[in-house]
Amino acid sequence: MLNNHQPLNRRAMLQRSGAGAGLFGLASLLADDGLFKSHAGTPSGDAMAPRFSHFPVRAKSVIWIFTNGGPSQVDTWDYKPELQKRDGVELAGFDANTGFFTNAVGPLMQSPFGWQQHGQSGTWVSDIFPKLSTHVDKMAFIHSCHTDSNNHSPALFKMNTGSTRMGWPCVGSWLTYGLGSESRDLPAFMVMSDPLDRGLPKGHASNWGAGFLPSVFQGTWLRPKGTPIDNLVLPEALDAGSQRAQLDLLAKLNQNHLVNASVGSELNARIESFELAYRMQTAAPEAFDVRAEPEHVQKLYGMDQEHCSHVAAQCLMARRLVERGVRCVQIYSGGMENQRSWDGHQDIAGNHRGFALETDQPVAGLLSDLEQRGILDETLVIWGGEFGRLPVSQKGKHPGRDHNPHAFTFWFAGGGVQGGFHHGHTDEIGFKAVDDRVSVNDLHATILHLMGMDHERLTFYMDGRDFRLTDVGGNVVHSIIA
Repeated sequence: MLNNHQPLNRRAMLQRSGAGAGLFGLASLLADDGLFKSHAGTPSGDAMAPRFSHFPVRAKSVIWIFTNGGPSQVDTWDYKPELQKRDGVELAGFDANTGFFTNAVGPLMQSPFGWQQHGQSGTWVSDIFPKLSTHVDKMAFIHSCHTDSNNHSPALFKMNTGSTRMGWPCVGSWLTYGLGSESRDLPAFMVMSDPLDRGLPKGHASNWGAGFLPSVFQGTWLRPKGTPIDNLVLPEALDAGSQRAQLDLLAKLNQNHLVNASVGSELNARIESFELAYRMQTAAPEAFDVRAEPEHVQKLYGMDQEHCSHVAAQCLMARRLVERGVRCVQIYSGGMENQRSWDGHQDIAGNHRGFALETDQPVAGLLSDLEQRGILDETLVIWGGEFGRLPVSQKGKHPGRDHNPHAFTFWFAGGGVQGGFHHGHTDEIGFKAVDDRVSVNDLHATILHLMGMDHERLTFYMDGRDFRLTDVGGNVVHSIIA
């Protein structure tokens, strides 16, 4: 062993440092593939590189079918024979302010749909889901959900961000902040909205915003018609070499500014967003090309069926995205409000049958396809909206149901959940969650847990304290986990 004070000759210097030069090259290659992590699990300077989860799990990505508008639990997944028996009976002591239209409260109203039991679990399912009903033994149902608001915008914010106020980071942003992305060439979090000119959900982009997290973690909204993302094709006057030179110059200027800037994390995120946009010009068109799939796969999702082809394309695209390393995909079924979403104030029968017809085969096809490809266990599929519906009718020519924050159903599939399982109960008419109640914070804690994240440890420091998705609440629903 050489004495620390002994000068090195040329041969000894090369002998001792040569291996280190190779390691620099290896580190660069590993970093390019997102495999070189610091002790904290974060590659230096790369906000979106994959990071270690808090504990080992199977789920790597999330696909959330967001049934926008508030689907009725008593007309979909929460069978209530007592409601059938008491059809037309006034609900004694009912608070008319529970819903939104206080002057249109009618009597109890039975479900207009037929119900049957399915699978080995004997799960009761409304007849509006003939395809999804064949997958009930893959699903874990939470029947006892409840929330804080009976109004769409704050309820949407609550379901997406954990707060009824806009401006907070959403679930997808927290997931990508905590876990990074497995894809170097696509956004980690993508959002698809209703493509039939029915508009965005209330609150628009605040539902998939990053809030106070760096902006690189916000959802990327895919335009429902035409080119999904702007500027994927180079202008005729610009070739690839010129574009690369421009980006290199911009990165150099930004890095020079970064040395003296006090907003390092945000500027780093902006620099990374430019590089991601550049890489997307090659990767995104290929990922979005659902017509490249074999015909039998397209038919599995229902792309050959006019009534559901739009949702079928979105579900198939979601599968293609998670296969390519995208962390979170959210698909909104339904647009702005009322008959343009699952918001069945009028004609609950026509409203829910129509939206179920659009989503039943595509979502069932998604579950089948994920299972056939062997990736259902590592993909957490979620179905649910911002609240439920009341068991009483909303008066009108064709009766509907008003908003109900006291009870609604979510189901999870894949991603390490226990299939064919039912957690919690509502009362005999489906009005209120009564057993093993699950708050929105509990739902979020469970989603994070299934993705390997401890909701109490996933924090962001701001304004003198640590913030988290679940704020000061949240309990994991362990019973649904396999």
